[in-house]
Amino acid sequence: MIAASDSKGAIYNEYGIDPFKLEKWKEEHGTVKTYPDAEILTNPEKMLELKTDVLILAALEGAITEKNAENIKTCVICELANGPIFLAADKILYRKGIHVIPDFLCNAGGVTVSHFENVQNRMAYYWTEKEVHEKLDNIMTKVYNDVYKLHKEKNVDMRKAAFMISISRVIEAMRLRKIV
Repeated sequence: MIAASDSKGAIYNEYGIDPFKLEKWKEEHGTVKTYPDAEILTNPEKMLELKTDVLILAALEGAITEKNAENIKTCVICELANGPIFLAADKILYRKGIHVIPDFLCNAGGVTVSHFENVQNRMAYYWTEKEVHEKLDNIMTKVYNDVYKLHKEKNVDMRKAAFMISISRVIEAMRLRKIV
């Protein structure tokens, strides 16, 4: 990790930031901005434009727009926040060859584990944490691979591929229930 931000500011260290030490610092001091082993970024928006392997968008909606998309220099973007990339920016990132894992795919783990809780409660049979992690890993890996495969086959971005799969599954469920 070379950069991090919170609501009070952003920091950067080209040689890396220990995420565990940073987490402890934030707990004790209430911000990452004062972390001693990094420099303060006076323009936190520029943090998105740093050259990275992976950019994790975990806080703000609309962080990447048409205005800054051309300046993004990463290989992979994980959308952990809801809607962190505007549609026009998404098209630019796809054209640039940046692999975007869309928010509703990245965030699906929480919903999946909620489903596990529902199933366990109905059965009155509970899995260990390890079993939950294994089941979640199996499902998320399969779904990601399905989306990636369709993305490659249809030459569409990951968001479109994920929507295509989602919509087809809803239609199939409706068909099986004789709703359509």
